[in-house]
Amino acid sequence: NQIKEEVTQGTGIPVSVGVAPTKSLSKLANRIAKKYPKKTKGVYVIDTDEKRIKALKWLPIEDVWGIGRQHAKRLKQFGICTAYEFTQQQDDWIKKQFSVVELKLKKDLSGEPILQLEEVKTKKSIATTRTFDSMYKDYDKIKERIITFTASCAEKLRQQQSNCNAVMIFLKTNSHRKDLPQYRMGIIVKTHYPTNSTIELTKFALTGFNKIFKTGYDYKKAGVVVMDLTPESNQQLNLFNNSNPKHKKLMQTIDQLNQSIGHHKIRLAAQGVGRTWKMKQEKLSPCYTTRLSDIITIKV
Repeated sequence: NQIKEEVTQGTGIPVSVGVAPTKSLSKLANRIAKKYPKKTKGVYVIDTDEKRIKALKWLPIEDVWGIGRQHAKRLKQFGICTAYEFTQQQDDWIKKQFSVVELKLKKDLSGEPILQLEEVKTKKSIATTRTFDSMYKDYDKIKERIITFTASCAEKLRQQQSNCNAVMIFLKTNSHRKDLPQYRMGIIVKTHYPTNSTIELTKFALTGFNKIFKTGYDYKKAGVVVMDLTPESNQQLNLFNNSNPKHKKLMQTIDQLNQSIGHHKIRLAAQGVGRTWKMKQEKLSPCYTTRLSDIITIKV
């Protein structure tokens, strides 16, 4: 109830909460809370077998989360019209008529936790790319963007406790402006050692940027991609070149400060102090509930 009240008070968005021993039963509990808001006050808990059976008998088979339209038709042909009737079928029969996916769902609805919440997977590469609000020719301006993109990638690397061993940098002109000279180029720079230091990655990124940047073009898009990621805890040392060990503590301090006082408050001097960049956002959806200028106006 407290979570529901805080969300409603903070955003004005009506929400419902369902609590149960398994994922599919939690979705069912949420459906009941949403269906009967006055009786449940937006919150319903399935904490007994009696409540579970009652809820399953109430839920039509076509409304079971994970049962598609075609499967619902087939189940009805076998005389299975409710979620409860589905859970009463033999495991072998369900697996034979459908698949192991429906068998897992049956067990989950029976109160046996089978369907787990999706785990956050470690990314194999991390990219920061942007389309500029206008075209740019100036070397220093685009260089500052490359440094900022690299800093963003480095921060994401540290968040997932990874290092990278290669950095890709690319530049593109506006392909829709056929009246202007066209140019697009990318380059991959191998790092000499695995690292997630903003300082070190910036040096590698600028090495690649300087090789592909050409004057006389109007650039519309640029990006940085860190690749060949390895776990931070499993680092292969190099006999001649290694990441500066002092950078690890420095980066941790910068990340902690940015989390406490504001995003990107602490950054490299090359990123520009007080400089702000705008993306092309003509089709950005309005923020109806969080921005006063976007509140819907009703004409009477």
